[in-house]
Amino acid sequence: DSSVPQDWEQRQEEDTLLIERILLLVRNVLHVPPDPTEEQGVDGDASVHDRVLWALHISGMDDLLKFLASAQVEQQWALHVLEIISLMFRDQSPEELAALGQGTAGAEHGEDTRELETLRQRELAEKRARALQRPSRHSRFGGSYVLQGLKSIGDRDVVFHKGLHNV
Repeated sequence: DSSVPQDWEQRQEEDTLLIERILLLVRNVLHVPPDPTEEQGVDGDASVHDRVLWALHISGMDDLLKFLASAQVEQQWALHVLEIISLMFRDQSPEELAALGQGTAGAEHGEDTRELETLRQRELAEKRARALQRPSRHSRFGGSYVLQGLKSIGDRDVVFHKGLHNV
C-alpha cells in the first residue's frame, strides 16, 4: 500500500525523487512574487499567497513539513523545508508574528509589563534610599581588649582581638 509511510531505508530511489519534487514544487509555488495589479481587492481580502498557505494547511502539508523538519531520520530534507518555511513567512514582519494570536492577551501583557517596570523602578529607588541611610564604611575591626585579672600563660593580662560578645 503506497499510502503507508515508509522508513528511509525502505524507500526506493523513485520515492526519494518524488518527495524531493513535491518539496521543490511547494517551494516554487510559494516563491512566486505578488503581483499588485492582479491582486486589487478590498482591504482585508486574503492575498493569493495567503490563499495558497490556507490550501497547504487544509491539505495537511503544513503538518508534513513540521514532521520533516523535526524528524531525525529526515534530515536530508531540512534545507528544502527551511526554505519553504522562510517563503511562508516572507510577507510578515517579526513584530506582526509576535503579536498575532495574542489579541487582548497582548494588551494585557503590555499592561503587565508596564506594572512590573513601575514596581522595579520603585524597588530600585527604595534600595538607593536604604543605601544612603547606612554609613558608607563598615569597620571590620572589632578592637583589642585586655582582660585584667585574668592571666595568660605568662604573668601578663589576657588580650582579646575580637568583640566582647565572643568572650
